[in-house]
Amino acid sequence: MEGIQHRMVEVNGINIHIAEKGKGPVILFLHGFPELWYSWRHQILALSNMGYRTVAPDLRGYGDSDIPESVDSYTCFHIVGDLVELIDVLDPHERKVFVVGHDWGAILAWFLCLFRPDKVKALVNLSVPFLRFDRNIKPVELWRAYYGSDHYISRFQEYGEIEGEFAWVGTDRVEKEFLTDFPVLLPKGKLFKRPLDEPITLPSWLSEEEANYYVTQFQKTGFTGPLNFYRNLDRNWELLKPWVGCKIETPAKFMMGDKDLVYHMPGMKDYIHNGGFQEDVPGLKEVVVLEGVDHFISMEKPSKVNQYIFDFFSQF
Repeated sequence: MEGIQHRMVEVNGINIHIAEKGKGPVILFLHGFPELWYSWRHQILALSNMGYRTVAPDLRGYGDSDIPESVDSYTCFHIVGDLVELIDVLDPHERKVFVVGHDWGAILAWFLCLFRPDKVKALVNLSVPFLRFDRNIKPVELWRAYYGSDHYISRFQEYGEIEGEFAWVGTDRVEKEFLTDFPVLLPKGKLFKRPLDEPITLPSWLSEEEANYYVTQFQKTGFTGPLNFYRNLDRNWELLKPWVGCKIETPAKFMMGDKDLVYHMPGMKDYIHNGGFQEDVPGLKEVVVLEGVDHFISMEKPSKVNQYIFDFFSQF
């Protein structure tokens, strides 16, 4: 990670850790769960050499950033508030940047474009498309109806419960299970498919050293901060009602893998490819589905992702 600089920035009443490299127009990278700034290491190095200033924060609740105690401090408004102030710090003159998001980072990037389109020049999102709001069904109820009470989003709702199970299994096992084969179902008493005494074979794109960086960080912080993002899904649904029906006009490109768990959710392929996604995001310029790629696309296929990002942002 030669040449990457680290510093703390005070925004929105908390301290956010950022990793940055390069000079030029700012690209702000937003990570997902259970990740860190480190998930963008390949993009930081490559795109800083292509003429951009690359910046990747640990979102609130993660890594070296502050971890507010209250569950209520993790709504979409709080986190987008962090990003708006961070953009002003990173580019005090134009106060507008390029944005790349993955997983929860993609969700937050869609919200940023919805709430403050003046802050985003163009957007590349990975793995999670914009999802229109349903006025009548709360998100957690929807996931539970589709997948049952063992679905990971359902299991994450009760404060402290899943943290206790993660502590029993061990941070090393939990983090490597999620990065290797993101589990959709987490049954009580048997969280993962593999027996705990069965070794995990890491995928080719993730070395033991890289995996251990995540493990070390989450051993220090625990998982409560990241889980609080999920515990605000229903609260976000209530807060977002004024934006029901609003469109995202920001120029956007979307990429995901054809093996991604999100791609195989009920109705997702139809939404992405048959007009719904384009209707909600009129600024959408292109959808790319990479064959044989799973959820952690920026780490699995860094060269392709880097080139797609560069080609798209070069237009602006």
